[in-house]
Amino acid sequence: MGLLSDEDVRALHAKYAPSQEAFDLVHSHCETVWRIAEQLLQRRPLDVDVELIRVGCLLHDIGVYRLYDADGRFDHAGYIRHGILGHEILADEGLPEAVCRFCSHHTGVGLTREDVRRQGLPLPDADYLAETVEEELVMYADKFHSKTDPPRFVPADEFTRHVRRFGDDKVTAFEAMCGRFGLPDLAALGSGTAPG
Repeated sequence: MGLLSDEDVRALHAKYAPSQEAFDLVHSHCETVWRIAEQLLQRRPLDVDVELIRVGCLLHDIGVYRLYDADGRFDHAGYIRHGILGHEILADEGLPEAVCRFCSHHTGVGLTREDVRRQGLPLPDADYLAETVEEELVMYADKFHSKTDPPRFVPADEFTRHVRRFGDDKVTAFEAMCGRFGLPDLAALGSGTAPG
């Protein structure tokens, strides 16, 4: 699948980023998620579309930019919407649905229609689950890096504690991904504050 070059991806981030600070945070996070996925694939090769995974990693959080208002304030309460906002951005850019889905189908370990209803999430009533190995790997790699200030790597045990509050089924789903893809060597990837 001939997709986007790194320069094309960077240009899309630059087009939607409301500030240099937002660009640096989101673009760096996306690059780090790709480094995690790439490392996982090197350690445990899979029969997947690596180029699709690269683009999915590099664009999965582009919707975060739509959560900044005109004064640069960030809508933390609406964060759950960043996936569908990113899907809209990429669809408007004419990208294939296979790429757009990385935005709307990477949150947590997947959101079901029942999750949306039970938690009263501000999302269209639908399932937001990874349906391909490529989608699952991008979702999984994303769990190991946080856009906190400063950005940092998140060990598997820490994410497990975090996701447990949403139910044991979410822990089971994460543990299954750990078994399928293996654990990344976060120390080998550096500090987590910037790609290197």
